[in-house]
Amino acid sequence: MKTFQRLSPTKIIVIGYCLIILLGTVLLLLPVSTRAGETTSFMDSFFTSTSATCVTGLIRYDTYTHWTLFGQLVILALIQIGGIGFMTIAISLVSLTKRKIGLSERVLMQEAVSAPQVGGIVRMTKLILWGTLLFEGLGAIALCFYFCPMLGAMKGIYFSVFHSVSAFCNAGFDLMGCFAPGSSLITGAQNWILNLVVMFLIVIGGLGFFVWSDILHCRLRFSRYRLHTKIVICTTVLLIIAGGAMLWLFEQGGALYQGQSGSYQVMTAAFQSVTSRTAGFNTVPLAELTSPSKLLMVCLMFIGGSTGSTAGGIKTTTLAVLVLSIFTVFRRKKSVECFGRRVEEGAVRTAACVLMMYVTFTIGATLIVSYLDGLPVQEVLFESTSAIATVGLTLGITPQLSIVSQILMCLLMIFGRAGSITILLAFTSTHSTLTSKLPTEKIRIG
Repeated sequence: MKTFQRLSPTKIIVIGYCLIILLGTVLLLLPVSTRAGETTSFMDSFFTSTSATCVTGLIRYDTYTHWTLFGQLVILALIQIGGIGFMTIAISLVSLTKRKIGLSERVLMQEAVSAPQVGGIVRMTKLILWGTLLFEGLGAIALCFYFCPMLGAMKGIYFSVFHSVSAFCNAGFDLMGCFAPGSSLITGAQNWILNLVVMFLIVIGGLGFFVWSDILHCRLRFSRYRLHTKIVICTTVLLIIAGGAMLWLFEQGGALYQGQSGSYQVMTAAFQSVTSRTAGFNTVPLAELTSPSKLLMVCLMFIGGSTGSTAGGIKTTTLAVLVLSIFTVFRRKKSVECFGRRVEEGAVRTAACVLMMYVTFTIGATLIVSYLDGLPVQEVLFESTSAIATVGLTLGITPQLSIVSQILMCLLMIFGRAGSITILLAFTSTHSTLTSKLPTEKIRIG
């Protein structure tokens, strides 16, 4: 116990996710978890548990046809824990007992949700918990209007809750195998209720808990928002609109939109633009997309959602800071500026570090898996990006992956969910020695 207490917050977070994944694996290994009443292999159970805990959505078996109600509930619990964070749930439970939460727990929570400061972290925890319940509850009620008429009251409510939690947590798991195994939301592609509700939940979950707090405090007065909130909102809106427009444009003349109405084209383009940024649902057969659309979706997946949210990827703030730094160089300024504020000095270095780590691991995994399994690079790149950005979209190669490739994808998912900086700090010594500054010498860049 003393050894555990001496661990850094980042190590505890990583270990916590691993323990939850192992617990989920054990539960999914039970024969009661499968419809066939047989034990699923350890690797397939581990892969599914990792995907659910890391709110990714990559699957080896169709969730509805392979897993029983017990297995589905295990997956749903893992999604919820992974989505809002196990520390959020733990501290919320402790606060209900009226026990005082110590500084170590507050620091751990700060690391878990990437909070800027320890102060107010318990209040933020309560906001995360109640906000999650509110949005998931409203989403489930809205989805009942789609599922209940088709499936009846009880089954419709269950489907509504499952998909609401999965969408809000940006997980991408679905039970639509009830209609067609492995179809995701394709069968409901033309239903406005399903599309709009799921997109709303994905966006809200991907904005981040700090953005919620800012909007709750400042209402709709944009000028009073923190710089973080302004950047997140503007980048998110830009990515959704630009992504949807480009996907619509790239599919003109392709097989996907042949004979389809304009409303169908707009809705599916908008949906894929939203869901590509870490949600993992799809309303069109991804294999039928044109190559430019697939590459665009890789870019959207890579960017992901926002810091302190249920989404993955390098985050919208990372992209914004890197883009702003380019304009800073062009304008020959010394600091990155945005909305009348100066971005802190270390933000650009951190953003560059995050970008390089994601690029390195994504490309490295793509090369290894493509070599080992003999799969096309484009399809493996799509899969690797989907894993590390915790998206869950696939071009259909997940069941074909070898054991080594599956393990590699699991590591990418854990890396993407815990966060690159968290992983880096967890495996870095906390002890540092003070050294004198070395002489400066200029080098040429570009």
